[in-house]
Amino acid sequence: MTDDRYYQPKDAKDALRYIEELFNQYVQAPLTVELVAYHQKLVKQIQEDVIPTAERDGQTTQVENAKQMLSTMQSWLRIRMSGQPFAGKMRHFKFEADNAKPKFKRKVLKGRRSGGHRSVCH
Repeated sequence: MTDDRYYQPKDAKDALRYIEELFNQYVQAPLTVELVAYHQKLVKQIQEDVIPTAERDGQTTQVENAKQMLSTMQSWLRIRMSGQPFAGKMRHFKFEADNAKPKFKRKVLKGRRSGGHRSVCH
């Protein structure tokens, strides 16, 4: 019964994806003592569980991804503790700024056709 309560990752990459998803959920949240403790717990989990497991299995790419993710998470805490906003999120185990991807304006043109067929003017 208690085994169903906790997430059990299959390998290092699965664990990193799960931690990345959790990190992206709270990255813009207001800073509280509980959030900092939770963040430190995730950082410790990467250091003590994920990196040694990936090294033991010989997954060099996952070790590098974990180290990049660790540095991003540590910089997040430094930035947020200084009172600055963290303008971005983690994607593919790396920091991605909010303005990194281009934004496209779309204008939907409603024609005389029936149904949901509409043309898009970019």
